[in-house]
Amino acid sequence: MKLLVVCGNGLGSSFMVEMNVKKALTELGIDAEVSHTDLASAKTEAADYYIGSRDIITNLEDGNKKIIALTNLLDQQELKDALQKNLQEG
Repeated sequence: MKLLVVCGNGLGSSFMVEMNVKKALTELGIDAEVSHTDLASAKTEAADYYIGSRDIITNLEDGNKKIIALTNLLDQQELKDALQKNLQEG
């Protein structure tokens, strides 16, 4: 399974969230590949799930991409809950 963390420029915030995703996945016992990128690249890069802030990630909604939209990128509990809901149940 591949998860792609997306931000506007694909730099600081997406890298920070990538680290948090890896930590949450370890805590949840889920094995997945995680990387980060910018929004433009994410539109053509294949992944099982795309993760990002609600205002940016919704630009990827096309019916074919599974997205995990976060309200607060820094809220580790929100991230962990969203990963658990989407990856373990869906």
